[in-house]
Amino acid sequence: MRKAVVRLLLPREFATVSPMNNTPHILVTGGAGYLGAILVPTLLARGYRVTVVDNFMYGQTSLLDCCAHEHFTVIRGDVRDERLMLPLLKKADVIMPLACLVGAPLCAQKPIEARSINLDAILMLLEHASPAQRFISPTSNSGYGIGQEGVYCTEETPMNPVSLYGQLKVELEKRLLDAGAVSLRLATVCGISPRMRLDLLVNDFTYRAVTDRFVVLFEAHFKRNYIHVRDVARAFLHSLDNFDAMRGQPYNVGLSDANLSKMELCLEIKKQAPDFTIMEAPIGKDPDQRNYIVSNAKIEATGYQPQVSIQRAIAELIRGYQIIRRNQHANV
Repeated sequence: MRKAVVRLLLPREFATVSPMNNTPHILVTGGAGYLGAILVPTLLARGYRVTVVDNFMYGQTSLLDCCAHEHFTVIRGDVRDERLMLPLLKKADVIMPLACLVGAPLCAQKPIEARSINLDAILMLLEHASPAQRFISPTSNSGYGIGQEGVYCTEETPMNPVSLYGQLKVELEKRLLDAGAVSLRLATVCGISPRMRLDLLVNDFTYRAVTDRFVVLFEAHFKRNYIHVRDVARAFLHSLDNFDAMRGQPYNVGLSDANLSKMELCLEIKKQAPDFTIMEAPIGKDPDQRNYIVSNAKIEATGYQPQVSIQRAIAELIRGYQIIRRNQHANV
């Protein structure tokens, strides 16, 4: 057995180790996306063997740094292709299905593709998987839809999705849980990633603060929960380490102190970007009608704790926006 080598400058879960012969093989679909660009290097750094399937539909080059790693395999392909996916499935110990048309606007524009990628392609893998294979899947707390004022949504709260994106995630989660998977109901994700997205709410509002220096809010009182993309990667690692105890259950993954309205979020951004002007539209409707607050106590009780505050996320974004500008950094 080869001796493990650890880089002490990294957090434990991101530490670099040498793979061992019995190290699990992880199949990550959509691994070149916003989350995958953080998660895949993290898995490799921990010594896992990783295969990524992605169609690179946005022309991203987010995994180039991984190509020097001998335990990394990347395949340009369509996750809906059985001839491609089923042989890869047989070799995998763990499946992390990230491939997805993300967000309500994109799914509304492409409903047929959304169903085939976000639901059908994952069900194909579930149907052909063995009981020993472990699925850890991101779903979304968008399934809560419109909550009750002052009432936290827990994993027991009835799902009430208000978009096709949310509906597909809810339908998928039921099948995942029936198969014994771990489902991570992600809050609205934020932060810098090698495959950047500017269409996520914190990322978008911070970009406007840095470049436009103003924003017009519709229904500014609508609330959501937030989580940094690196903390999402940590949640995947935590679920992998504690799979047997967590299997067959959903978990909200967010910052417990960041159940913020759009106005509250903008005011947090303004603390770090003082020239930011915030205006409320007297009329008009936000096309995204989600409005809820979320409890993350269940996953916290398993020992998981996010490490990046909303304030740190905003500071990181402000620095990042000195480098990038809005071009292809969105899922629209």
